[in-house]
Amino acid sequence: MNNSIDPRVNRINFPDDITEKKELDQWITWEVFHQRKRGEQHEHVGIVHAPNSEMALVMAKETFGRRGHTANIWVVQSSHVYSTGYEDDDIFTTTPEKIYREAGGYKVMDKINKYKKEQK
Repeated sequence: MNNSIDPRVNRINFPDDITEKKELDQWITWEVFHQRKRGEQHEHVGIVHAPNSEMALVMAKETFGRRGHTANIWVVQSSHVYSTGYEDDDIFTTTPEKIYREAGGYKVMDKINKYKKEQK
């Protein structure tokens, strides 16, 4: 007997001895990247669930490529995306002595502020 919160599932008489899964029983999660025009960067637009890469492209096209102009779509298995953990956020902190990377660190800032006041 299946114990589910959904009463529709409880009405289905599944055999109790299901041990093997069919090949396409579990679909894969795919990350979808969309490019609006040639030469622009691809942007992550969402995910689709599909059994293989060909179906993932079809589903991505139908889901994310129908409304606006689309030049290209990429699909990547979510399990193949490698990322940093949130506990490693200290690798993104910068040291205060790198002020030269900011426009405010230059001596020209006084001239910029003066120009902004004159434009008002």
